[in-house]
Amino acid sequence: MNLDDPEQVQEYVSHSWYNYSGGKDKGLHPYDGETEFNYDGPQPPYQHLDVDKSYSWLKSPRWRGHAMEVGPLARALMLYASGHEQMKQLVDMTLKTLDVPVQALFSTLGRTAARTLETKVFADAMKGWLDQLVANIKAGDLRTFNEELWDPSTWPREAKGAGYTEAPRGGLSHWVVIKDGKIDNYQAVVPSTWNAGPRDAKGQPGPYEAALVGHKLHDPKQPIEILRTIHSFDPCIACAVHVTDPDGEELVNVKVL
Repeated sequence: MNLDDPEQVQEYVSHSWYNYSGGKDKGLHPYDGETEFNYDGPQPPYQHLDVDKSYSWLKSPRWRGHAMEVGPLARALMLYASGHEQMKQLVDMTLKTLDVPVQALFSTLGRTAARTLETKVFADAMKGWLDQLVANIKAGDLRTFNEELWDPSTWPREAKGAGYTEAPRGGLSHWVVIKDGKIDNYQAVVPSTWNAGPRDAKGQPGPYEAALVGHKLHDPKQPIEILRTIHSFDPCIACAVHVTDPDGEELVNVKVL
């Protein structure tokens, strides 16, 4: 993934409670991201949300126009497909023990199993990582950061930068734009945004919604199956929380100069 390529990662707000200056159906790369508050949904209490309109505080990230699931299942499948020996053995053993086909991986069961299997892979690898760390320390390599770039006076007056890592919940990325030595724009696309985001301008659902299609409910009044599936993503939507007053106005707006 090229984090600087405007054609790769874009966020949409077609069904989100935000506005874009260029229109709600436009996709924006995080460098150009906008977060303009625009709640036009129903006033609580309400029975349901109209999904043909805006219905979420989350944006809809897309990679080359496609909705992407991130997290343990995505990582396990990538390792499996790339021929990672230990992951392949673990997945095959799990499928055989449960007597289910490989298609079962694309499910609540598969998502939960993947979290356990990659934990096994990580735990086994940690001994080697620790040995490498100790060896580096014994060799005198005690660095934890680049001292040459630590002083802000060495930074350019204008710059763009992006960082990406794999968090337990999935791909986590941050983009920053600096102008005149100050942060001009900062956007974060977090794992639960990828997974929980609403439909985009093309009507494509995010992973949460897609995972619930065709669910059979034993008791519609107690839809435990829906809860179980959403829980398998390990949701964390704190980044979509907005604190407002009873009239819907933001309570605090902090600007750092």
